[in-house]
Amino acid sequence: MSQQSKKGVATLWARIIALCPEREIFLRSGGEVKFIRLSRRMQLATAGVLSTALIGWAGLTLSMAASSARIEQDRAALSARGKAVASTAGQVEAYRKSVDQLAHELEERQDFMDDLYRTHFGKEDAAPAAAVVGTPEKDGKGAHKLNAKISLAPEAAPLIQIDQRQRRFAALLTGAVEQRADKAAAAIRSFGLNPDALARSAARAQGGPYVPWPSEDKMPGEFEKLAKAMARMEFLESSLLAIPSGKPTATPMLSSSYGYRSDPFNGHAAFHAGLDFPGSKGQPILAAASGKVSFVGQRSGYGNVVEVTHGNGLMTRYAHLSGFDTRVGQQVTRGEKIARMGSTGRSTGPHLHFEVRVNGNPINPRRFLEARKDVLQIQQVATARLADVGNRG
Repeated sequence: MSQQSKKGVATLWARIIALCPEREIFLRSGGEVKFIRLSRRMQLATAGVLSTALIGWAGLTLSMAASSARIEQDRAALSARGKAVASTAGQVEAYRKSVDQLAHELEERQDFMDDLYRTHFGKEDAAPAAAVVGTPEKDGKGAHKLNAKISLAPEAAPLIQIDQRQRRFAALLTGAVEQRADKAAAAIRSFGLNPDALARSAARAQGGPYVPWPSEDKMPGEFEKLAKAMARMEFLESSLLAIPSGKPTATPMLSSSYGYRSDPFNGHAAFHAGLDFPGSKGQPILAAASGKVSFVGQRSGYGNVVEVTHGNGLMTRYAHLSGFDTRVGQQVTRGEKIARMGSTGRSTGPHLHFEVRVNGNPINPRRFLEARKDVLQIQQVATARLADVGNRG
């Protein structure tokens, strides 16, 4: 210890001794006086004991306070840990629900595509459909994340692969649907009609309750494109079936063609808006296409008339009838008997006057009655498909 430190200690000790001089305490009791002497050593010892006790009490108090603080910290940590566990459990439950919802959505989507393929492409082609759906993507191109949270769940990985396969199948199915729609459009053009013009003029009745797509995003692009392709094919094939290409009567000969001719009554040039089919009175008259009877009665020059509307502005007229077998508002199918041949109105004998009109304007019916074999085959395929769809619905 340095000389200066020793001097400081001696100074402090001298001050402590100065504070504890020897003292005498006088006590009077019963007329006697007693005194108690407090020596410097006793005072120092007592002060030391009191200081030690005070320091011990302060240390104990501080220790208890520190222990209480640690307990509060531990309690807060346990509470935070409990909340973290509960949050993790909630996330796991959310993942599980998301995965379950995704699995249900994929299952419904698969059932929809399977039924769609069988309905529109035949049961015999179900194997190729299954092969396409069951073939995973090799290069992973075009992969889509259904949901960022779902993709984090390990158990969702197989479902993500199924989703990618379904999207691939939807794209392939869209191509097949577009090919069939293009065939129907070409068949419509072969009749001299414009399929695009029919689509613009047609007011398609649609409706139903709004059921949003189950995903947070909009409908996946592959399925939206497929839906549009299906809607186009549905319209074109139904429009093709509405074209009056069936013969309106069994008579194989035409007595008068469409266009300008010499009027049979006055010999003047006149416009003939249809085709004439000679026959015998009472001979069955057949609907040239499916449609709805819109008129039954008499028209000037035509005599007894039945008119059938077929949608997209198409209408067929059957005139000079001897009798009716339908009523207004009745739905008829191609080849169904709707009237009987006669010679009413401006007529020289029993025959059928047959007209085809588009938006009220007459066109030559011959192109409809002389449809090519391949066009008729396309019509047959569309008829079978739409009948199957109707049966399923």
